[in-house]
Amino acid sequence: MNEAKPEAARAAVDSVVDAVRGLFHEGINRRVVVRDSDDDVVLDVPLAVGMVAALAAPVATTIGAGVALVGKCGIKVENRKPQASPPARVVDAE
Repeated sequence: MNEAKPEAARAAVDSVVDAVRGLFHEGINRRVVVRDSDDDVVLDVPLAVGMVAALAAPVATTIGAGVALVGKCGIKVENRKPQASPPARVVDAE
Protein backbone atom coordinates (compact mmCIF):
# COMPACT_ATOMS: atom_id res chain seq x y z
CA MET A 1 0.00 0.00 0.00
CA ASN A 2 2.82 2.43 0.72
CA GLU A 3 4.36 1.86 -2.72
CA ALA A 4 1.57 3.69 -4.58
CA LYS A 5 2.15 7.00 -2.79
CA PRO A 6 5.84 7.41 -3.76
CA GLU A 7 5.02 6.61 -7.41
CA ALA A 8 2.22 9.18 -7.48
CA ALA A 9 4.43 11.75 -5.78
CA ARG A 10 7.27 11.05 -8.23
CA ALA A 11 4.91 11.45 -11.19
CA ALA A 12 3.72 14.79 -9.80
CA VAL A 13 7.32 15.98 -9.30
CA ASP A 14 8.24 14.91 -12.84
CA SER A 15 5.24 16.81 -14.19
CA VAL A 16 6.26 19.99 -12.36
CA VAL A 17 9.88 19.65 -13.50
CA ASP A 18 8.75 19.24 -17.12
CA ALA A 19 6.52 22.32 -16.81
CA VAL A 20 9.38 24.42 -15.40
CA ARG A 21 11.71 23.24 -18.18
CA GLY A 22 9.11 24.22 -20.78
CA LEU A 23 8.67 27.67 -19.23
CA PHE A 24 12.44 28.17 -19.10
CA HIS A 25 12.77 27.15 -22.76
CA GLU A 26 10.02 29.62 -23.71
CA GLY A 27 11.75 32.29 -21.64
CA ILE A 28 14.99 31.78 -23.54
CA ASN A 29 13.23 32.08 -26.90
CA ARG A 30 11.39 35.26 -25.92
CA ARG A 31 13.20 38.53 -25.30
CA VAL A 32 12.34 41.76 -23.53
CA VAL A 33 13.23 44.66 -25.81
CA VAL A 34 13.22 48.28 -24.62
CA ARG A 35 13.36 50.89 -27.39
CA ASP A 36 13.61 54.66 -27.06
CA SER A 37 11.53 57.23 -28.95
CA ASP A 38 13.92 57.03 -31.94
CA ASP A 39 13.32 53.25 -32.15
CA ASP A 40 16.88 52.49 -31.01
CA VAL A 41 17.31 49.40 -28.83
CA VAL A 42 18.18 50.39 -25.26
CA LEU A 43 17.93 46.94 -23.65
CA ASP A 44 17.56 43.47 -25.15
CA VAL A 45 17.60 40.52 -22.71
CA PRO A 46 16.06 37.04 -22.64
CA LEU A 47 12.76 36.90 -20.78
CA ALA A 48 14.15 34.29 -18.38
CA VAL A 49 16.92 36.68 -17.30
CA GLY A 50 14.38 39.48 -16.89
CA MET A 51 12.20 37.28 -14.69
CA VAL A 52 15.16 36.30 -12.49
CA ALA A 53 16.10 39.96 -12.14
CA ALA A 54 12.50 40.88 -11.31
CA LEU A 55 12.39 38.22 -8.58
CA ALA A 56 15.83 39.13 -7.22
CA ALA A 57 15.31 42.92 -7.19
CA PRO A 58 11.62 43.79 -7.52
CA VAL A 59 12.03 47.41 -6.40
CA ALA A 60 14.80 48.10 -8.93
CA THR A 61 12.77 46.41 -11.67
CA THR A 62 9.72 48.53 -10.88
CA ILE A 63 11.75 51.74 -10.83
CA GLY A 64 13.45 50.81 -14.12
CA ALA A 65 10.13 50.04 -15.82
CA GLY A 66 8.68 53.32 -14.54
CA VAL A 67 11.65 55.31 -15.80
CA ALA A 68 11.44 53.58 -19.18
CA LEU A 69 7.75 54.43 -19.53
CA VAL A 70 8.16 58.04 -18.34
CA GLY A 71 11.11 58.47 -20.72
CA LYS A 72 8.82 57.50 -23.62
CA CYS A 73 10.50 54.14 -24.16
CA GLY A 74 8.55 51.17 -25.43
CA ILE A 75 8.76 47.81 -23.68
CA LYS A 76 7.95 44.82 -25.85
CA VAL A 77 8.23 41.04 -25.48
CA GLU A 78 9.33 39.53 -28.79
CA ASN A 79 9.43 35.90 -29.82
CA ARG A 80 12.88 35.25 -31.30
CA LYS A 81 12.12 31.72 -32.42
CA PRO A 82 11.16 31.75 -36.11
CA GLN A 83 7.60 30.72 -36.79
CA ALA A 84 7.36 27.30 -38.38
CA SER A 85 6.05 27.51 -41.90
CA PRO A 86 3.16 25.23 -42.76
CA PRO A 87 4.20 22.00 -44.49
CA ALA A 88 4.12 22.04 -48.26
CA ARG A 89 1.28 20.17 -49.86
CA VAL A 90 2.02 17.45 -52.36
CA VAL A 91 -0.59 17.11 -55.06
CA ASP A 92 -0.73 14.13 -57.38
CA ALA A 93 -1.52 15.20 -60.93
CA GLU A 94 -3.18 12.17 -62.44
